[in-house]
Parts: sequence; C-alpha cells; structure tokens
Amino acid sequence: MNEMEKADMTQFALTEEQIAIQEVARRFTSDAITPQAAEWDEKHIFPRDTIRAAAQLGFGGIYVSESSGGIGLGRLESALIMEAMAYGCPSTSAFISIHNMAAWMIDRFGSQVVKDKYLPSMVPMDRMGSYCLTEAGAGSDAAALKTRAVKDGDHYVVTGSKQFISGGGENDIYVVMVRTGEEGPRGISCLVVEKDMPGVSFGAQERKLGWHSQPTAQVNFDAVRVPVDNLVGAEGEGFRIAMMGLDGGRLNIGACSLGGAQRCIDEAVAFTKDRTQFGQPIADFQNTQFTLADMETEVQAARALLYMAAVKVTENTPDKTCFAAMAKRIATDTGSSVADRALQLHGGYGYLMDYPIERVWRDLRVHSILEGTNQVMRMIVARDMLRQ
Repeated sequence: MNEMEKADMTQFALTEEQIAIQEVARRFTSDAITPQAAEWDEKHIFPRDTIRAAAQLGFGGIYVSESSGGIGLGRLESALIMEAMAYGCPSTSAFISIHNMAAWMIDRFGSQVVKDKYLPSMVPMDRMGSYCLTEAGAGSDAAALKTRAVKDGDHYVVTGSKQFISGGGENDIYVVMVRTGEEGPRGISCLVVEKDMPGVSFGAQERKLGWHSQPTAQVNFDAVRVPVDNLVGAEGEGFRIAMMGLDGGRLNIGACSLGGAQRCIDEAVAFTKDRTQFGQPIADFQNTQFTLADMETEVQAARALLYMAAVKVTENTPDKTCFAAMAKRIATDTGSSVADRALQLHGGYGYLMDYPIERVWRDLRVHSILEGTNQVMRMIVARDMLRQ
C-alpha cells in the first residue's frame, strides 16, 4: 500500500517532484538492487559498481549543495530515496546513507579548500566516505572519545582508533572526530583523513549478524600526519558537527527500517494469500489479518512521524533533534518488530534463506543500535520534555 500516491493534494501529501524522486529510486532498486541483494548477503559482496550507479542518479550527494556538485535536496527527499533502496537491500541503502552524511559534513562545515579537495570525487562516489565517531570505549558516551590530534606546524598528528566503521578498509575518505583540546564535547574537532596516509591501518573485517553487503572494520591511526587544511569547521566544533550529522543519519536509518519493513509486509501479504492450511489460505484467518493490520498501521504511523521530522531537520527548527530522535526510535523499533512478525507468518519458510524475510530481519536488527541507540534516543526526548 502506498497511501501517499493515492492521497489528494493536502499538506500531508508528497509533491509531484518528491513522488518523481521516489519513483526513480524505486525503479533503480527494482532493476539494480533487489535481484542481487540475496547474493550480496550470502557471499558478503560489497557492490561497488551498483553503489556508483546509484551515484550517477545523484545519490552520492543527495543533500550536498548544488554549488559543490550535489543535487541539493532536503532530508525528506533523502528519506524517500533511502526507504526505496532499503526495500531491496537495507544494508546497501544504509551504506549510501553513511557516505552521504560524511559528504554533507564536508560541504556544510568545511572550508572551500577541503570541499574542493574531496567533494568532486565523493559526489560521484569515485571515492567513498566513512563517518568515524565510535570508539571501543566511547559508544553511547561519544564525547568520551580518546583519539587525539596534536598540532605540529601545518599538520595534525592523529593517534587512536575507531570502532565499527562502515566502509572501514575499503573507503578512501574518513571524516574523523578527534580530541584537540580539553575533555568533553568542547575539546573535539573534525578532520578528514585519507586511507593512504602513512600510519592509517585497519582491523580485520567484522563478522556480523547482518549488513553483509558492506564492510565494517576498526580504523587505526598511528601518528598520522593530517594537513591543517583538512580541519572541518573550527577547532572544538567537532562534536556539534557530529551531532548535526547524526540528525540526518538517524532519519536515513529510520527510513531504511521502513523500507525493509514494507518489503516484509508485501512478502507476508503475498505468502499468506498463497499458503493454505486447514483447507483455506492462512490470510483468511482472523489472527493473520489482525497481525497484518497491526504491521501496516505501525509502519504508516512511523513513516508519518519520520517524514515530519525530516522536514523539521531541513528547516532547522528548534525541535529538530528531538523529532529526529523520536522518528529514529519508532521507525527502527517498528522495522524490527514488523520483520519478526513477517517471519512468524511465513512459519518455517521464513527461517530459510530462500525467502528475503530472514535477511531483512538480520539487517534491521542493528538499526536500533547505530546512529545512537534507541535508549539514547529516549534520553534525548525526555531531556527535551523536562527542559520545557
């Protein structure tokens, strides 16, 4: 069901341009992602060529400004694209989201020098970008990060490591949060580090439950000399930049959950209409119908909140961070819950790799952990409520 396309033109409907963008992403997904996603998952294939084909549609710089070579769209348009691609493969869609976050941070906060240096190759995804915040000892407590950058002439010398980095070992560009000053958030700055800089190394590829179509590894910095020109924003602004990046990242990962959930709903509807037990399709049973109705209702509700939050982030409203947190929490929890119920409706077949449900179930599970755990999302919302 796609109520947005059926709706009359009200303040809740997508514009014709947004529907066109959504349709481009859906066609690309149908042609280039969905037919191959199971193989990527099973064989742990990183689909570089498909990802770069997405960039040819502008999806490597979705909200990078047009002056920097991007397509300059808003966060709602980005969510539509991510949701559409996640219908075919949540893992690949999420990887493209993370690259977009890294590129946007350079475009939004970087000097003209650093923008000219990196964005011409990042927007077409000739060089792909990673976002490096998390450390072994700094997960939810991100401001406790220990990776340090010490200024030495016209370079920073960076020492430390980052954990669970999407694209680690494969991507060329790493947008890294480092400590240049005091403890806490005010001592954090943002640097762009290249894969081939001396002293950069990578851990082994992580063995993960899901997200098999994208690489994940520890990134290590051993006295890496990074030009001062690679500073994004001013010294001490890194944590603010990181958090602003995460507002959009949370929307995108929520959208990826919605795309995966919609795939599970569609698969479950088709399966329950076809599967016969006790002499009738299991779709005829009230329990099946109630389960499907709840799944659809919850996805539609989460989608409505996420789309509203996306507009707030685009318009930079004062409550944007709170709404992004609420939307991320409900969309990712809903996605996992819907995938689980779809698997149950498939019975034993849902547990088999012959069907896409188990892959989506595995891919969506991490969404309530990354880009800020859903427990942290609740903290953000509650603190905002209690400040009022």
